[in-house]
Amino acid sequence: MKMNSTDILYDDVTAIVEGLGPDAQRFAGKTVLLAGGAGFLGRHFIAVFRRLNKDVLSTPCKILSVDNYITGQQLELYESGHHDPNVTDVWADVSAPLPVRHDVHFIIHAAGVASPAYYMKYPLETIESAVQGTKNLLELARKNPAIEGFLFFSSSEIYGDPDPKAIPTPETYHGNVSSVGPRACYDESKRLGETISTIYQQQFNVPVTIVRPFNVFGPGMRHDDRRVIPMFTYEALNGRAIPVHGDGRQTRTFTYITDAISGFFKTLLKGRPGEAYNIGNSNDEVSMTDLAKMYSSVIHGSTVRNIPYPSTYPAGEPQRRCPDLTKAAEHLGYASQIDLQTGLARFVAWARDQESYKDR
Repeated sequence: MKMNSTDILYDDVTAIVEGLGPDAQRFAGKTVLLAGGAGFLGRHFIAVFRRLNKDVLSTPCKILSVDNYITGQQLELYESGHHDPNVTDVWADVSAPLPVRHDVHFIIHAAGVASPAYYMKYPLETIESAVQGTKNLLELARKNPAIEGFLFFSSSEIYGDPDPKAIPTPETYHGNVSSVGPRACYDESKRLGETISTIYQQQFNVPVTIVRPFNVFGPGMRHDDRRVIPMFTYEALNGRAIPVHGDGRQTRTFTYITDAISGFFKTLLKGRPGEAYNIGNSNDEVSMTDLAKMYSSVIHGSTVRNIPYPSTYPAGEPQRRCPDLTKAAEHLGYASQIDLQTGLARFVAWARDQESYKDR
């Protein structure tokens, strides 16, 4: 049966909630500060917490969503015409201290500028969110005796362009990153954010865990943020050849949103304080040319063309990206469930229903 976008979103959230199992009760009656709540990942977190409040938790959790809306989209806090009293939307920037005056039990620091096109446009804001923003939120956690967990969102970009011997890449790989390259504002600020997080865990016993996501995709992504799957999808749905940068030999593995959010929750609730975890899909490593060719199975008549890298895209793109998930499996019980072909079909089905994915 053909699914519409509403069905897909509902089923995705259901899969995440069911995957939480008994761990979901850790949030009952608690307050969660979610930095970056208006972003792609943040909105999925909020959808999961709302479902938990509706169907799972005997005492609802409170969500304090913080975003400066530099790239995020306005949150919809009404459902069936009723305001959700358990979600508070705060327009604020984590690079300044937040005046939070009540107990916070969990902090999820997902604020940041993740798209290469946007972190080239906002390099200083990218650094401030990952460095000063992280320190401000850690200070809030340190002064909050009720704190149970703090999740810092790093990135697989901290590995840079790995040595071929380090593919799949384990958390112990130290990285191959330029501190002055075109991607440095993102890569190096995430690396420093990890350092700050580790120090706060060691010095002040703040229960910080670090997650390094690998190319997450799914419903809710904007087509104009220039990440590869929404960009390919937008072009193919509008009858244009899919544009592949360069020779198309660069490879990635892609993580569907249900696997990603499930892994993030596991890292928050089960990860060892002060340690970093890869979350991704260690299967289906694919070149960008082959990814583009996969669209022929979900969008009839799609074609592929190679184009030069645009000036808005930072040079120094890693040639390969594939996670070693051994640590996540052993410590967290994490394993990805959705293969690339299945996730791509779900994403395209969602995008077909979106006006923003149609030429205007």
